[in-house]
Amino acid sequence: MIVDEELSKLEDNLRRLKIEYETYFNGGSPRPPHDLVFRVEKTIKQYSAGTVEMSFRQRFRFNQLTQSYAVHNDLWRKKLKMKEEGVLPLAQRPHGSGPAQESFSVSWSDPDLEKEKVERLLQAVVRAKSEAGESVENIDPQLFRDFIREKTRQLKQSLQCDSIQFSVTVEDGRVKLRAATAS
Repeated sequence: MIVDEELSKLEDNLRRLKIEYETYFNGGSPRPPHDLVFRVEKTIKQYSAGTVEMSFRQRFRFNQLTQSYAVHNDLWRKKLKMKEEGVLPLAQRPHGSGPAQESFSVSWSDPDLEKEKVERLLQAVVRAKSEAGESVENIDPQLFRDFIREKTRQLKQSLQCDSIQFSVTVEDGRVKLRAATAS
């Protein structure tokens, strides 16, 4: 029964560790929870050594907890490195005067004639999404170019203008692509 108690304590410590790291990364704590990390790693090393008899169920539970810790530890290490280097994702940067942060804007009359601008817009969208923590795997460059071409045609027709301005903004941690008439 002592092994089950230790595993429950390890699980509780992992839960507390997640909370304390989130508190630290959000500015609520002045330093990372090194003492709790030490306790968790000490328990993991003790049970990984194989000197403690565990049932199959206990070993399975221990392996799940260990894998969960490894995944979170890698994430925390990356976040710590970013914090130490002073690099913050867009979602964690302090907002300016308004609710939206504009990170890039470009205008054109015909995206087929100004392909380098479309590529810069695509790069800005990918950069903003990755900095905001959004997935960039589903962005197909060709579909993006087709979308921009069609949207430019539609807007020029409906707004009766010669050129369209596209801008990439981040609002509440979400990336937005906006279009308007170019001034």
